[in-house]
Amino acid sequence: MTDQRLATDLYVSAHIRQASRDGVPMTVTRRGDPSSGSLILKINLLNGTARVLIEARFDGARVWTPATHTDPMPERDADAYLARQADIDPDAWIIEIEDKRGRVFFPGKIVAL
Repeated sequence: MTDQRLATDLYVSAHIRQASRDGVPMTVTRRGDPSSGSLILKINLLNGTARVLIEARFDGARVWTPATHTDPMPERDADAYLARQADIDPDAWIIEIEDKRGRVFFPGKIVAL
């Protein structure tokens, strides 16, 4: 079974376990639809800035695209953006990764669409 057919809650849980094995904190800050919610990643770089990446599909593949033109952005701006997105898309999951190296831990290239 490919990750695209896994329920979102199982898919997220598996990646949280992987990050934990690597010593990187990853938490769900907002749970969306358990079976098919999209993902939004906040990668806290632990220096006052964060990357916000939105899950998308491009040519049938999972990709991540920066949420804004400012990447990384001040963490407070990232939090404000995520609060707005939570109001817009109640099915979306918001995942926070705390990693100075900026690792995503989910498959897919980072692209600018």
